[in-house]
Amino acid sequence: MKTIAIIILAIVVCTASAWAGVVGNAVEVRIVSDNGRMLPIYPVKTSSDVRKVYAEAIKGDHYRIEVKNRLNRRVGLVIAVDGRNIISGTKSWLTNSERMYILEPYGSGEFAGWRTNQDRINRFYFTDVPDSYAAAFGDKSAMGVIAVAVYPEVRRCWLPTPLPQTTPSYQRDQEGKGADAANKAQADRAAPSASGERMKKNAARLEQAMESAGTGYGRDEYSPSQIVAFEPEKRAAETIYVKYEWRSTLCKLGVIACTRPHHHPHNRLWDNDGYAPPPPLGFRR
Repeated sequence: MKTIAIIILAIVVCTASAWAGVVGNAVEVRIVSDNGRMLPIYPVKTSSDVRKVYAEAIKGDHYRIEVKNRLNRRVGLVIAVDGRNIISGTKSWLTNSERMYILEPYGSGEFAGWRTNQDRINRFYFTDVPDSYAAAFGDKSAMGVIAVAVYPEVRRCWLPTPLPQTTPSYQRDQEGKGADAANKAQADRAAPSASGERMKKNAARLEQAMESAGTGYGRDEYSPSQIVAFEPEKRAAETIYVKYEWRSTLCKLGVIACTRPHHHPHNRLWDNDGYAPPPPLGFRR
């Protein structure tokens, strides 16, 4: 069964220029604010093939997700911001059955907002958690994370003799997937225990979340797109997670060093200009 996806018009172009300060292998991802500032990133060491980085966000900045395809075939991008699919707005599990954007071989695209229809988006901007799009749905399960799952298009090898039509093994029951996702969502909405210990933990998490960053549902903009047929592979070739936070939060987490610089005393053999200074007034003749 082919997945129905969205492909951006006009902004999907081939480019040979290299991007600096990006993350990714199959694709290159960077987060750029409207003033042209690329978010500084801080890699996280992981034992798996999943790529994780921290990024420094500035409150109020509108931003876009720029992705460049490094493969020689089309790829589908399932992009989730704060755990919500940026096309459908629903809770994302980064699966190949979700709505996705398509990039041509070696093409690139910019994704700047929540898609409201084929021609409009509402812009991404950094804000506090209570003001975020995900929080409006009561979903704080993946706050402050930009996730990009990369699904290459299935390669087809056509044989000279026709074969009986059978259901490919990679096809999955889409309704079953939807039911699984619904069950997970229902589990996420399960009521917390009424015990005092659980309430304390929830209060601590809430306090921590208030210090974190989120993405708001910003201004409306024109952004044309069209529906295309696309059959993704079963497994993602690469998954990239960008955890964006305020600078103060990154300091508390120890991601960046935020202590005041140590004041170095004047060094008489290093800091002079190489010339003889005049003697003190009392020693002049």
